[in-house]
Amino acid sequence: MSTSQMKAVRQHAFGGPDQLRYEDAPKPVAKAGEVLVRVHAVGVNPPDWYLREGYKTLPPEWRPAATFPLILGTDISGVVADVGDGVAGFGVGDEVYAMVRFPDGMAGGSQAYAQYVSVPAAELAIKPASVDHAHAAGAPMSLLTAWQFLVDLGHDEPNAVQPGPHHPVPLAGKTVLVNGAAGGVGHFVVQVAKLKGARVIATASSRHSEMLKSLGADEVIDYTKTVPEDVVRDVDLVVDAVGGPTSGRFLRSIKRGGALFPIFPLGFADADEAARLGVTVSATQVRSNGAQLHELAALLDSGALRVVLDSAYPLAEANRAHERAERGHIQGKIVLTVD
Repeated sequence: MSTSQMKAVRQHAFGGPDQLRYEDAPKPVAKAGEVLVRVHAVGVNPPDWYLREGYKTLPPEWRPAATFPLILGTDISGVVADVGDGVAGFGVGDEVYAMVRFPDGMAGGSQAYAQYVSVPAAELAIKPASVDHAHAAGAPMSLLTAWQFLVDLGHDEPNAVQPGPHHPVPLAGKTVLVNGAAGGVGHFVVQVAKLKGARVIATASSRHSEMLKSLGADEVIDYTKTVPEDVVRDVDLVVDAVGGPTSGRFLRSIKRGGALFPIFPLGFADADEAARLGVTVSATQVRSNGAQLHELAALLDSGALRVVLDSAYPLAEANRAHERAERGHIQGKIVLTVD
């Protein structure tokens, strides 16, 4: 392979996991303000398979235009291979992690399923030293989602999913119900809420119970045996990490003056009922933020926050990782390892 080429996972048409091809691709360069990273691991996230399928769950007018061949992926951990003009704070050999160009690159501009990726320096942070590349790659999108929903929005961009900005709520001394607590975002929401002083009730199947308790959940409700919204009352906040049209069922579990944060808000149709009950419903779009990843690296380094890995696959077997995601019931994160 020439020095201008690399291995990457590309697709030439929308479709299922079988569209993902491990093949030669042009190696990117670090432009001004960018850092070239030799990737060692890649985190797999829902926007990856949304893009692979052509964002078919979105209204047609919301679907971003993609150019083939495209490279999926946003979350990386690796080593700095080159630094573009005007970049300070990073040098060749530094171990780093990032969520690359999201949501700006959601139509294929992030390009993380590859041996090399160029990253805007403002989106990059030094990798937590005590965390290996696989675990570091599992953090960025899911952990930034939890942090931006619960602690600090971290930007002033217009909200893509509602008319006004999202506002996190105080968590100390409050009770938080986390639906879908065992998944990528959910297992971080549990930890962040607990870190900020909340009592945390998690919903998940029984096989995830011990893991969630080890992450700080005070109570775990097995949704396969008990309907959470039938037994939970007067919580201050529900974070629905599953989201979608069914989020409204949790309104009856929330006290007046409380809040519902659906991570995936599209399809929510109970705004009138929420207003009647005095419940604030709010969401946001996660955005790349190197400064926040720098702050979170200290928490990952100390063990205050942990990344749980469901499974890892070689980059060449990204299709298998997507097949695993399609089976659902993921515990933590799926990652790709890169030679």
